[in-house]
Amino acid sequence: MSESLSRSGLAFGAGAYLIWGTFPLLMAALKPAGALEITAHRAVWSVLVCLVLVAVARSWSRLRSALSSPRTLATLAVAAGFVAVNWLIYVYATVTDHVNSAALGYYINPLFTVALGVIFLGERLRRLQVVAIAIALAAVVVIGLGLGEFPWIAVALATTFGIYGLLKKRVGGSVDALTGLTVETIVLAPVALVGLWWIHDTGRQTFLSRGSEGLGVGHDLLLMSTGIFTAGALLLFAAGARRLPLYVTGLLQYIAPTLMFILAVWHFGEPMPWSRWVGFALVWVALVVLTADGWRSRVRRGEARVQPAEPV
Repeated sequence: MSESLSRSGLAFGAGAYLIWGTFPLLMAALKPAGALEITAHRAVWSVLVCLVLVAVARSWSRLRSALSSPRTLATLAVAAGFVAVNWLIYVYATVTDHVNSAALGYYINPLFTVALGVIFLGERLRRLQVVAIAIALAAVVVIGLGLGEFPWIAVALATTFGIYGLLKKRVGGSVDALTGLTVETIVLAPVALVGLWWIHDTGRQTFLSRGSEGLGVGHDLLLMSTGIFTAGALLLFAAGARRLPLYVTGLLQYIAPTLMFILAVWHFGEPMPWSRWVGFALVWVALVVLTADGWRSRVRRGEARVQPAEPV
């Protein structure tokens, strides 16, 4: 790998995670739109952006091939369902001042992905992986006890995104990133349009509404931009992943939740009781252990073993 190629790969990969990490700023700017309206617009505008990109890249044959394969289409349709739930929970977390919970969810996602590999792919846990997962479980318990409730947002985000990644892995060899996202948003678009109709019918629509609370053209453009950021970040990630070793991409994934955590504490001013500090500290220790295990395995086998994530 040449130095220039490495630099471009780092720029693309870091750019993708910077977008994902600062997404809460965009979600906060979309208030008073609710989580359902924002998620529906994200799906609708994403499919339009993806179709434009498919046209520019002249990838219609790849899209037709994915849509005409029952197995591929079914797998991506199920994946679309999980990513839609993930989007909805993530947006809900950001618009209801639970960005810290979203950050925690994406921090523990790599650990959950390891567990999924054991359950569904028959992979064997290494000793340090067991230690990392045990520490992460302790972190969830500590945070839950401190808050007096189960940290469902973080666990749901890690679960839905982990399963989404597992499903994408099943078709990863035959479907590129743009084609996969295009199929997923094609599946989601009709449901999203029904959701937007319901929001309009119940008088909760903010798109194209005028009046108080800052509604106007700027608000409409921000809602539309969610599709651009969604597709753009994924394409940056794909470009970076092609140019970087897997372990480097795996390390870059921690940029997004770290930015979310910083925004939650120092920008949005979310409360950080002692239980959260202890819980996050335990999660960070678990991630250090997991990363060290991946590095040692890479050195031993001559290949990267850290699994990267694609926050959506």
